[in-house]
Amino acid sequence: MASAKSNLDAYFATYAESHRNKINKLIHWVCVPLIVFSILGLVWAIPFPQISGLGSAQRYLNWATFLIIFSVIYYLRLSVPLAFTMLVVICVFSAVIITLEKMHRIAGWPPLWEICLYIFVIAWIGQFIGHKIEGKKPSFLDDVKFLLIGPIWLLHFIFKKLHLNY
Repeated sequence: MASAKSNLDAYFATYAESHRNKINKLIHWVCVPLIVFSILGLVWAIPFPQISGLGSAQRYLNWATFLIIFSVIYYLRLSVPLAFTMLVVICVFSAVIITLEKMHRIAGWPPLWEICLYIFVIAWIGQFIGHKIEGKKPSFLDDVKFLLIGPIWLLHFIFKKLHLNY
């Protein structure tokens, strides 16, 4: 049975096959985090049933909670250090999302879903431009799990740069 580390390295190698061009990689460094943020925000914005007894904690329990749990469990199966790093990233994104919700209520900013939809569309256009430059189709078109691999593929470069095991 292959180790989680060798499975992860195999995923990274497969993902890297369609991400060799420097411009495409640069676009991914910008667009992948924006896509993760926007998907989290879009799912967060889906109305969630009120559960009595939660009080003010109710606003932190939403459909995105389940997405976060699923993705962190998936990442834990691949790499504990990368999973915890992604959890920190998700916490930062969640704080920004909460701020955007407050800005909508307090200052009349556009609703969260609208902001996130704009970010999502622009970032996906960027991704497809990068793959057009690369001359290869995105990895997720072959296997949906590569939508989850992309963010930790970027993080693994940071880990390597800092000489940290992932």
